[in-house]
Amino acid sequence: MSAPVKSPAVTDPETRARLSAVVEAVLAEAKKSGATAAEAAVNVNQGLSLTVRLGEVETVEHTRDKGMGVTVYFGQRTGSASTTDFSDRALRETVRAACTIARYTAEDDCAGLADPDLLAKNIPDLDLHHPWNPGMDQVIELARSAEATARGADPRITNSEGASLSTHEGLELYGNTHGFLGAVAATRHSLSLSVIAQDEAGMQRDYWYTVARDARGLESPEAVGQMAARRTLRRLGSRKLSTRECPVLYEAPVASSLLSHFVSAVRGASLYRQASFLLDSLGKPVFADFVRIHEQPYLKGAQGSAAFDSEGVATRPRDLVRDGVLQGYVLDSYSARKLKMQTTGNAGGVHNLTIEPGTDDLAALLRRLHTGLLVTELIGFGVNTVTGDYSRGAAGFWVENGEIQYPVEEITIAGNLRDMFRHILAAGSDVDTRGNIRSGSLLIERMTVAGN
Repeated sequence: MSAPVKSPAVTDPETRARLSAVVEAVLAEAKKSGATAAEAAVNVNQGLSLTVRLGEVETVEHTRDKGMGVTVYFGQRTGSASTTDFSDRALRETVRAACTIARYTAEDDCAGLADPDLLAKNIPDLDLHHPWNPGMDQVIELARSAEATARGADPRITNSEGASLSTHEGLELYGNTHGFLGAVAATRHSLSLSVIAQDEAGMQRDYWYTVARDARGLESPEAVGQMAARRTLRRLGSRKLSTRECPVLYEAPVASSLLSHFVSAVRGASLYRQASFLLDSLGKPVFADFVRIHEQPYLKGAQGSAAFDSEGVATRPRDLVRDGVLQGYVLDSYSARKLKMQTTGNAGGVHNLTIEPGTDDLAALLRRLHTGLLVTELIGFGVNTVTGDYSRGAAGFWVENGEIQYPVEEITIAGNLRDMFRHILAAGSDVDTRGNIRSGSLLIERMTVAGN
């Protein structure tokens, strides 16, 4: 990708100063209106998204948005309101609306700002901001190149669902009446492609994408096209399986979904509502004894990096699971108070949640799998985090003697997350770093595969 071009559009010092003034004015208006505490968040962002299909530009979308949200507290009563109008009058009316709501809500002894002692004091540069302003001709050429590479890879690739390139830049500020004011400027750029292949057995589709904070970190259009073509072609001739029990290997791009189910089960809201299969599991084994799952909020340039959460609470590296034992939950201030605990700095979510990789790459994991199912796509959502019951449609490959034999489709994989987590045999070294949850391929000892 070409070198980024610096843009002053939404992250220049003047814009930052103006947004800081908006936050301070809103907080002052809230105090003037009688609120005992208040918090406000403001954001501006801009982006470009373009899709090319069969060599022709199909959609072009320019976005430029802004918004402000405020929450006020009258003792233990809470009210929230938002606006996209930053005029003085609109800001006053928004605060007034939040105050009116608060006066009519019931008291909640867990409501309130985060503990001031936990707010971030130092905000390091996490290398999240790399503006990129390619010309329209360049954007079109990059998307066309990815698609053309895939379509030219094999005559069996007969159609395309399109190649899309997007670039996004934003600035967010959060402040509260404890005196905290923090700002984050960030960018996100991506290129994706989905194509269709056909032979005498029918049609198959697959895709690939690349994402980075810095456009120079994106895979080339040719690499994206080649990978999309390769993944699509290997699915031709897919078969169905008979129902059986066997080991299952989740390929890295889909393995992160298992960790997302774990996060849902240890999230504060699920716990205080007693809607989690991991209730009362703190300090107990919940994964295989070699598993370590930890947050890495300070990784430079990563998708989930953050110095503070959406309440201003300082983030920190920490283990959620060590030696298979649950060490901590995922809490914001409200859920922490409900559970009589302390926030973990996770208002808004986790930060680069990572399952510690082993030494085996995908090929080595296939040899360990020996005979079983490699899952490369998950379909639908049949997961009950109250009971842990798990059932999802899937596609992938049947493996024998450590070698892929043929692609499979129209199957369902089922189990219980509690058993699945306890029977993870290995975490691969092929870590997918494109998202906020980072995982290599995961090998599960045994699951039910339902087919014919």
